Parts: sequence; C-alpha cells; structure tokens
Amino acid sequence: MATTEVQWSELQRDPKSVAALADEGDVRVRRRDGAALLLTREDRAHSASEGSVAAARALRNVLAHLPQDVAAAALLDEFPWVDVLPEAERAQFVRDFARAFQASAELGQWSVLAQTITEWRSTAAIHADPALAGKLTGPIDEDFGPVPGPTDI
Repeated sequence: MATTEVQWSELQRDPKSVAALADEGDVRVRRRDGAALLLTREDRAHSASEGSVAAARALRNVLAHLPQDVAAAALLDEFPWVDVLPEAERAQFVRDFARAFQASAELGQWSVLAQTITEWRSTAAIHADPALAGKLTGPIDEDFGPVPGPTDI
C-alpha cells in the first residue's frame, strides 16, 4: 500500500478526492508551516494497533521460552552493543526490551521502547569504557556506603 502525497491546499480545495485517496492507502498532507500530517482510515490504524500488540505478546513469549543466552544472541544482530553488556545485564536487557515492546504496542507510544533502547545503549557505552565504568562503580570521596534499596528501609 503506497502513501500518496497531497498539499494542504488540495485537502482544503477538494476534500472528497483526498478522502477517496485515503480509501486506497495513507495520504501524507504536506504543509508549509508545519510537519506533514498522515491521513489514514481508522480501520487500518486499528488493525495495525492490534497487529502490533499481537506481535509484541508473541515476541515476549518467544523470548521468555528461550534460554537467556539464546534470546540475547537473537537481539545481538539488531543491537550489536548488547555484546558489551555483562551476561546478567544481557538477560535484563532482553526482559526490559520485551516488556517495553509490549507496553509500546499496547499504548501506541513507541517512545517507551525507544527510551528503553537508549538507556541500555548508554549502559553498554559505560561498560565499553573500563575507565569510565571504574569511575562510576568505584568509591567516591566521603563515601557513606551503599544506599539501601526502597524495600530495605
């Protein structure tokens, strides 16, 4: 299904023909004073949303049933920096990725998944630099010891 492009003025001038184009596929409406808009039929958007949720649930289940090293290896092709993470953190990345993917699909807010990936890539960057990792995990001046977790209080 191809996306057709029209100008904002065309939508204003002949909305019926633009609606007919939307029946055939998505329509990108270009505007001079802002970002382009995407006009799509509600049934197609709903189907895409349902498909995303189903795919997210299936991926979560597949990853949950694979051995952790196999699941991490499966994601390594897409996210090569996963290889830099310690083994325990690779397993946590797989779990976080699957949960964020499902949450994003169900909310229709893919920024949840994008944020999870950004945070884990930053974590991998720290592990890739031993000097930086040492500074961030080592003692600091006037260190008062470990901070108890919220459930330890």
